[in-house]
Amino acid sequence: MAEDSDLEKTEPASGRKIEQAREEGNVPHSRELGTFAILMTSTLIIALMGGYFYQGMRDMMLEVFSFGRDAATDPAYMWLLLLGATRDVLLTFLPFGVALIVVTVGANLLISGWNFTTKALTPKFERLDPIQGLGRMFSVQAAIELVKAVLKSALIAGVSAWVLWTQRDALLNLVAEPLTLGIEHFASIILMTVLAAAGAFALIAVIDVPFQLWHYFKNLRMSKEEVKQETKQSEGDPQIRARIRHLQREMARRRMMAAVPKAEVVVTNPMHFAVALKYDEKRMSAPQVVAKGSQLVAERIKEIAREHGVPIVEAPPLARALHRHVEIGDTIPGTLFSAVAQVLAYVYQLKQAKLAPPLPNDWQVPADMDPGAAA
Repeated sequence: MAEDSDLEKTEPASGRKIEQAREEGNVPHSRELGTFAILMTSTLIIALMGGYFYQGMRDMMLEVFSFGRDAATDPAYMWLLLLGATRDVLLTFLPFGVALIVVTVGANLLISGWNFTTKALTPKFERLDPIQGLGRMFSVQAAIELVKAVLKSALIAGVSAWVLWTQRDALLNLVAEPLTLGIEHFASIILMTVLAAAGAFALIAVIDVPFQLWHYFKNLRMSKEEVKQETKQSEGDPQIRARIRHLQREMARRRMMAAVPKAEVVVTNPMHFAVALKYDEKRMSAPQVVAKGSQLVAERIKEIAREHGVPIVEAPPLARALHRHVEIGDTIPGTLFSAVAQVLAYVYQLKQAKLAPPLPNDWQVPADMDPGAAA
């Protein structure tokens, strides 16, 4: 039972899984949204530019069908006439075609975003398998699509029939109207019917878009085992990562210990902390912490300092403050300048005098910087 539960895809798709799907051309899309966009755009363009299209076609037909008997028997002239008519039709309906292309692409980009890949063009020969084709035809998904198609057709046909029924009297009276007025009246009824159908399709699109997004991410869901495998592939094995972190800490510790012999002084809290300070008045604006540690690391710092003759000064408040508030490689804060100056002055006196000078008793460390004082 545990293995079966692990195989169930209950986990949401990871970013990597979604990225791989997009690379393969698998993005969410809604046919209903695209159909609605095309239908509504076509209707609005025809409503706004119908007169322009009518005039263009009228002029083209007058030009095409206005020729004499001699021109009708001249193939070259008729060929030029056909080319000119084709050009005029294309130029007339060019805005219509461009608008449909823009709207179609925009409708797809609205829910899937921009995604360019050539993998979707790769032929999939397994789709030629007739057995798999029959399985897709009689699958649950195919049944759902069939039901959706029937419901869409019924809704649009019902809305269109309702609009025409409400305009039945106007339709019957068209035969009594003059030709031009009747055509305009009939066109307005058709436009009203198409807009009502487009409105019904808008309702279908509003329902379909969230469903397609939910269905897309549902199909990309992962099992717990897949999540574990992807985590290992992207981040590496946990044991290997732990080993790498351990080696990084060891390398950092070696670099830190290598800096101790170059330090001016090691400040200690005898039983707990050790902090090595370096200061070059020609190149540094303030002393710098080059090594620090507690317990065994502190003992190792003091051992290296003794081996290389680096002075060790017991200044517990300062050692605690430096260990808590200053990272390796950083200069000391201004609040500790006075205390560090006391240490450096003691070290300089120690180097010049034959007898060790007295160690200061009152280290000038602010109470809020000393963890020991706060405790």
